[in-house]
Amino acid sequence: MTTQIIKTTCPYCGVGCGVDAKVENNQLIAVSGSKDHPANKGSLCVKGASLHETVGYQDRILHPTIKNERVSWDRATHYIAEQLSQVIEQHGPEAIAMYVSGQILTEDYYVANKLMKGFIGTANIDTNSRLCMASAVVAHKRAFGSDTVPACYEDIEHADLVVLTGSNLAWAHPILYQRLSAAKQARPHMKIVVIDPRQTASCDIADLHLALRPGTDAYLYNGLAQYLIEHGYIDHNYINSHCNGYEDLLKQVSHQTLSDTSHICDLEDDLVSMFYQWFAETERTVTLFSQGINQSSSGVDKGNAIINCHLITGKIGKVGAAPFSITGQPNAMGGREVGGLANQLAAHMTFSNPQDIDQVGQFWHATSMAQQEGLKAVDMFEAVAQGKIKAIWIIATNPLVSMPDSESIREALTQCDLVIVQDVSLSSDTLKYADVCLPATTWGEKSGTVTNSERTISRQRSFLTPPGEARHDWQIICDIAKEMGFNEAFSYKTSADIFREHAQLSALRNSGNRDFDISELSLMSDQAYDNMPPIQWPINSAYPKGRARFFEDGVFFTADRKANLIPIQPKLPAYPATHNELILNTGRIRDQWHTMTRTGKTSRLLAHTSVPFVEIHPATANAFNIQENSWVSLQTPVSKYIAKATITRSVRQDSVFIPMHWSDFFSSHGKANSLVRPIRDALSGQPEFKHSPVEAKSLNPRSQGVLISSLPFSPPSYVEWHRIPYEHCTLWELMSEGKTFTLSGLKAYYPRIKDWVSITDSNENFLHAAGFIDKQLTVLLFSAINMPSIDQPWLLSQMGKTIPLLSRHLLLTGVPQDSTQACGKIVCSCHQVGENTIINTLANGNACDIDTLGELLKCGTQCGSCVPELKSLINLHQA
Repeated sequence: MTTQIIKTTCPYCGVGCGVDAKVENNQLIAVSGSKDHPANKGSLCVKGASLHETVGYQDRILHPTIKNERVSWDRATHYIAEQLSQVIEQHGPEAIAMYVSGQILTEDYYVANKLMKGFIGTANIDTNSRLCMASAVVAHKRAFGSDTVPACYEDIEHADLVVLTGSNLAWAHPILYQRLSAAKQARPHMKIVVIDPRQTASCDIADLHLALRPGTDAYLYNGLAQYLIEHGYIDHNYINSHCNGYEDLLKQVSHQTLSDTSHICDLEDDLVSMFYQWFAETERTVTLFSQGINQSSSGVDKGNAIINCHLITGKIGKVGAAPFSITGQPNAMGGREVGGLANQLAAHMTFSNPQDIDQVGQFWHATSMAQQEGLKAVDMFEAVAQGKIKAIWIIATNPLVSMPDSESIREALTQCDLVIVQDVSLSSDTLKYADVCLPATTWGEKSGTVTNSERTISRQRSFLTPPGEARHDWQIICDIAKEMGFNEAFSYKTSADIFREHAQLSALRNSGNRDFDISELSLMSDQAYDNMPPIQWPINSAYPKGRARFFEDGVFFTADRKANLIPIQPKLPAYPATHNELILNTGRIRDQWHTMTRTGKTSRLLAHTSVPFVEIHPATANAFNIQENSWVSLQTPVSKYIAKATITRSVRQDSVFIPMHWSDFFSSHGKANSLVRPIRDALSGQPEFKHSPVEAKSLNPRSQGVLISSLPFSPPSYVEWHRIPYEHCTLWELMSEGKTFTLSGLKAYYPRIKDWVSITDSNENFLHAAGFIDKQLTVLLFSAINMPSIDQPWLLSQMGKTIPLLSRHLLLTGVPQDSTQACGKIVCSCHQVGENTIINTLANGNACDIDTLGELLKCGTQCGSCVPELKSLINLHQA
């Protein structure tokens, strides 16, 4: 048996952790954090630590299809090339669009961008990164003259003040949060401020939480700028030497008093003053900002309001001092490098500079060079709906779930002449609307590079044989390009060939006038590429080993090399809530990723939060007659979302929060983005996911329950449902407002099962039933008007077992007779430690703190994501 350890990079968030993959006989048997990777230094979050559980082939796309019929690769390639060529001939290149993803590798991104902008002749290529960091890109370019992230992760550890604004770092970037938490533990004087309408898990280590009114961040930061100016905390020397626009900024913010800020942000004066004072007096300050800032109709302005405060105090380009945009995806940064956004050209060159267009066209030997920016994501799908785009090629993303106004995306794809979907998972909602489906390789099978939030380029390496006929994304794109007649420009033999060309382009007439420059890698051998260690760009003759920070010298990438202070007029969200509406906020949960096509494969990641939910404040719940764990409908004029209520003071009274991950595959009405209007920032095109007015309504179930089945099940149309897949069975949460679940109906769904035990009343208002095949437990149903109290983990452990006749009715109680077997809701996903186990340990006096719990139960000792929840349980249940 041959065992190998392959060093690769995690495919999840923008932290970009190194992963050691343990491979035996073409099977991934374990993963661990790479101790020598600068991002994570050996740690992994629970998602990364579960990667070996998500690489199965059971739901993979294995073969090319046209109109749902299997075809050869030659046929699929010829068909697509022929169809695209016809669209160009009949309607022009602007009738073609490509929508790609921060999940693909830099090499894939590069050839996709080259084909669209250099040979098809349109810039209608955009990426799902538009949904997460496009506003930060524009804010950077306005302030710095380039899309430059000035900081590195070590700055977070060296800072004396870290401000998390619009970032739930604990759940969205767990390893970075653990580094921050460890830094605070080592240096207790460090202060942490969380600015977020919700009290998130990140607040666990915060010294101050500002639960501001949703959408008022720019007012808060404009107020900070005014405070810094009024109280003499600005760095006049830095401003005079390195900044433009100070007088205009002064004029814009001077009228905003602290009380004005507190009022509009709905915060107490003393809390705002405390934050302002800490920022003013702390030289080493890092502001981390993410989706809560970017996903707004004025996200660019919010980003610039933050950057302004760092520039006027000179808190940039120094150890422990910078504004720091944290990207959401593993290669959102790589996509920015190659020009994967519709308003970018390539290698941080722009359409606004005609010389850049000519240079890139000459470098590529382009036959039809795009001359202007293309359509951004929302505009692109609107153009599809309007019939302007006749063919759309979707790669490694699930827009039917991730885009705002999901139903309009469905309608657009339904009427589009040609929809090409290039992906890996059969569970993608978007796949249903594909005319052509192309099987691609995924993590562990593909080889290339990704760039993380601190500009570190890392290798993803292949160690698994692709299933079926799956091919690498870059190979598929190049084969179609060659079939269209662009053979010479796409004759790459390896991903290393593409990377070298990408590096060469970064050096094109770049004498320090562009930030992105990896020219030192342009001549690397295949072996050097294979062995490339993680390294931060720029990587050139001046910085052959990379560069940790930008702007240490105060030199920027504007025409006069000075940063621009941007005087912004704060704006409230485009659509405020009316008196009978609530503000919808959407976001990530701890253990899931995007639309769950990968993380939904392992029960470990479904254990903590297995179904969608609605977080609502107690006072709001009372006003809407909503009870804990009751079914709730959130509605807009075009869609609805149905899930159970979680009543919590972590949200404001004017708001509700729902998770973004569920799709039509996992839930009947669980798509968060179906409620989000397609409102976007006018500058960046990024949608406003964090502020959507919705109406809330309490539902009155006629019957609700849980079905666990190892056989296929298709819920009837009158049932609301959530699907939770496990290795040997599937659990369904069911609810009906009009009908009850009956034993006769259950038997009709499972005609193979002849052996049943059940308990019910005369009106079948409740039903507990179990079905057996060859004496093995195959189906369980627990239903009633009110949700039955059952121990799901224990019941799941009984599926497939032979249950003695005398024990079958005991099974219908839904709970184990031995209470010690009931672990309760899973809190620690890494070690599968349940809430009841933790509470019993605390109540018995066996533990009184996190460390002791960790020693006894192992909870909180791996990725640390559960530590805030453990602390809460300690406070509530300590003996």
